[in-house]
Amino acid sequence: MASRKSSRAAGGSPSPGSKRETKHGGSKNGKKEGLSGSSFFTWFMVIALLGVWTSVAVVWFELVDYEEVLAKAKDFRYNLSEVLQGKLGIYDADGDGDFDVEDAKVLLGLKERSVPAQPASPESEETVQPAEKSYVESEHKTADVELEEEIQSVLHEALHSQPGERHEDESVSDQWQVKEEIHGETFEAPATDDILREFENEIPDAYETPDLVQKDADPMADDVGAVESEPYEIPDEYVADLEERVSDPDTPEDRAHEDYSEDQGVESKRTEDDMAIEPEESEKPAKAEDYSNDVQVGKSEKETEQDKTEKAKKKKPKLLNKFDKTIKAELDAAEKLRKKGKVEEALRAFEALVNQYPQSPRARYGKAQSEDDLAEKMRSNEMLQQAINTYDEVVSLPNVPSDLIKLSLKREADRQQFLGRMRGSLVTLQKLVQLFPSETSFKNDLGVGYLLIGDNSNAKKVYEEVLSLAPNDGFAKVHYGFILKAENKIAESIPYLQEGLESGDPGTDDGRFYFHLGDALQRMGDKEAYKWYELGYQRGHFASVWQRSLYNVKGLKAQPWWTARETGYTELVKSLEKNWKLIRDEGLAVMDKKRSLFLPEDENLREKGDWSQFTLWQQGRKNENACKSVPKTCALLERFPEATGCRRGQIKYSIMHPGTHVWPHTGPTNCRLRMHLGLVIPKEGCRIRCAQENRDWEEGKVLIFDDSFEHEVWQDAESYRLIFIVDVWHPELTAQQRRTLPAI
Repeated sequence: MASRKSSRAAGGSPSPGSKRETKHGGSKNGKKEGLSGSSFFTWFMVIALLGVWTSVAVVWFELVDYEEVLAKAKDFRYNLSEVLQGKLGIYDADGDGDFDVEDAKVLLGLKERSVPAQPASPESEETVQPAEKSYVESEHKTADVELEEEIQSVLHEALHSQPGERHEDESVSDQWQVKEEIHGETFEAPATDDILREFENEIPDAYETPDLVQKDADPMADDVGAVESEPYEIPDEYVADLEERVSDPDTPEDRAHEDYSEDQGVESKRTEDDMAIEPEESEKPAKAEDYSNDVQVGKSEKETEQDKTEKAKKKKPKLLNKFDKTIKAELDAAEKLRKKGKVEEALRAFEALVNQYPQSPRARYGKAQSEDDLAEKMRSNEMLQQAINTYDEVVSLPNVPSDLIKLSLKREADRQQFLGRMRGSLVTLQKLVQLFPSETSFKNDLGVGYLLIGDNSNAKKVYEEVLSLAPNDGFAKVHYGFILKAENKIAESIPYLQEGLESGDPGTDDGRFYFHLGDALQRMGDKEAYKWYELGYQRGHFASVWQRSLYNVKGLKAQPWWTARETGYTELVKSLEKNWKLIRDEGLAVMDKKRSLFLPEDENLREKGDWSQFTLWQQGRKNENACKSVPKTCALLERFPEATGCRRGQIKYSIMHPGTHVWPHTGPTNCRLRMHLGLVIPKEGCRIRCAQENRDWEEGKVLIFDDSFEHEVWQDAESYRLIFIVDVWHPELTAQQRRTLPAI
């Protein structure tokens, strides 16, 4: 248009003589009336130059989106019927799935409507009929000319849709990587998810996420993310509901056995606001295998796998079956609403599509995604459960593309984990593995599912199977090493943890594995431990080489040793020191009469010796039966909510016998400080180290330290040592944080 206007402006002259010259020069009979050869050449050059400059202007000012034109042309394929079906499918009157001459006859009243042949669920049929009827009534009043105009307008719309409605390439993505999200810190993953490696990265934010296939600009293919992403992380909006979700009454055992996400959790990059409950670690004997030759033998295979992975990332998943391709324009429009954050509108649009096309897998998947997004926006567990149900419905439909099945089941499992329904998630993951037995990434996720319910034995079998199929799978290695370490097979766990971290595979770079590798090396007397702690610190997993807790609130003052004045809890300290003999005597009475109340330390922290504890408060909950044995001590503590209300700590007696050594270790969180009141302290042989400073206990005196820093204990005296431990909230935590942080 611009070129024609320019041509007129340049070629047209205001004088009559010029008009006559132009007219004669361009006459159809080709007669030359006063036009010389040189002037013809001049006009030819002028027109040519105008064309060139016009083209330059179009490109320079991006007046035409050539990529859009090419995409449209590719999708159009010169097949007008395919283009029209997406728009005219709503006029399908004879139920054959498309719009043709027979449908036109029905709409014009020349033929009676036949019963639709496309199967539909009972619920959906009721909603489809009214809409269809309205179209029929209006079209009965339309003439042939009007129908033709409607077809032309729809065709024009299909060919001139807005930029950005790109059609997706339907190639398959063979590989993706998984990320876990556990505890809010992850697994991300771990889940997560994943956590996030995964085929999709739906929630803006985390497990983490980590890792998926590249995202595509097409709104229908954005389910694929470069994960681990950020690994999928739990959005802040869900924090207030986190405890409710994790403590799902349907699966009470889930919270008691999450060895996997134990005191270290997974994605250390997350702050405490996203943390969940710390589980206890279980120890189960198992047989280890020799993979000593894996690194050398698998090197070339690893390079080949990487090449395949890179190639696979260039592909996009197939999300549309044959029928969904005919309604792609409608699906794209609904998906655009979701991507723009218009969640309610998107949900209504997808619900309408599901009602109209009940057998459409992509429409139902879009409905599930919209419900998922709306659950996040509303912070609604009920809505999230509805999304989970809809994801499950997708898989039950006929002719569902395999990539869409993978996405649906994976997201369903992830959301079930988020709600704390670990066993339900495990069933979903088992289904995924059964459908796609060759996908090692799904087996890896299944292993995580077993770990989340404390079933280390089955998790170990899964990872042994993965490593037999893919000896260089870093994700399987770090988890297999984790399981071996939980079984106290320290030396055997080290190569798996180390090689898994060195692989750099998605899902391996998280603080939990750095922590356990360093801990294993320390127990073997290997100074390389601090190299891995340093690396974990550099990658943001630890606050420092010495402070290696993973459930953290950022910005809190961090130092190994504290004074009473620095904590602000001077009244509590004074009360403990003033009444230390009362506390001691009640503790000794329990030792004499009810020694069974002192339970052995069960966190695998001892190298040797005898160490037992008698707990009065745990996670902010009072042990009423225990307090009956030491009533005066408990009554004394009731006055100090910073201690009794500390849901990330304990109040307990601790007795340690001669010959005991506690390995260097760190607590799980920086949200608490630990007080030690000396009750019965031998004159020599007992000491504690926190970071790089050693101190001794004194009877009647309180030591205060931050146990998120590395600490170690020796008991080399000739008699037992008895102390009273009181955990308190970190003084810089706000009242809101103390109320809402999940218990540990």
